[in-house]
Amino acid sequence: MKTCLIAAVLLAAPLPALADKLDDLKDAGTVRIAIGNEPPFTAIGADGKVSGAAPDVARAVFAALGVADLEASILDYGAMIPSLQAGRVDAITAGLFMKPERCDAVAYSEPILCDAEALLLPAGNPKGFQSYEDFANDPEARLGAPGGGTEEKLALDAGVPRDRLVVVPDAQSGLKMVQDGRIDAYSLPVLSLNDLLAKSGDDKLEVFAPVVGAPVYCDGAAFNKRDTDLRDAFDVELAKLKESGEFARIIEPYGFSAQAAISTNRETLCAQE
Repeated sequence: MKTCLIAAVLLAAPLPALADKLDDLKDAGTVRIAIGNEPPFTAIGADGKVSGAAPDVARAVFAALGVADLEASILDYGAMIPSLQAGRVDAITAGLFMKPERCDAVAYSEPILCDAEALLLPAGNPKGFQSYEDFANDPEARLGAPGGGTEEKLALDAGVPRDRLVVVPDAQSGLKMVQDGRIDAYSLPVLSLNDLLAKSGDDKLEVFAPVVGAPVYCDGAAFNKRDTDLRDAFDVELAKLKESGEFARIIEPYGFSAQAAISTNRETLCAQE
């Protein structure tokens, strides 16, 4: 009988890992985040320092929560949620836009960065590409996009066949493939492509934005579904950051609109197809 009573008490007790996640991070002094390497969302400097709009916001929020350092892992977008679910990282701060299926898989914070889709293509857009459907309808067109990212899904949903949708490992590769004529366009959010083109100095290329028919998206910091208390604590400090104006001071130099993030919410974005 005593054994059964002990078992019942253990089953009824809350799981410590759920309640103490923030305390664990404070004790460690570090939060492990998943990022891409896609300026201005995320970036790694030559000195190894993590920067970009998403990590900079995360750094400010976690500092307010008593966690001083960020430890970043660069992952493909398709690997980020599995890594979070497996406990290899504590959060994703990488421009991972909210979609219903992602909202089912992770616990998002309120919105942080908002952007629209774009195309990097030859100057003058000689083939007149304006939408993902345009690539689907041209039997010779080849479009590049990050593997596992929003652009890949939008292109597939628009009817671009898999054999003409090229998975590109990183932004520099996408730029080079357009320059070499191996793909007709490379798709990323407009801010990422503007940054890429500006750094390349290539006046033979241009950015077309927004992609016609593609929705505007916002990301948030993504947490394990077990860590909603941590997500809620993050949201409290994020709201303070927005209200104080510090949020705008962090993200607007990167080209993002603070008002865009303030004017919408997680519930709306998670319902948006």
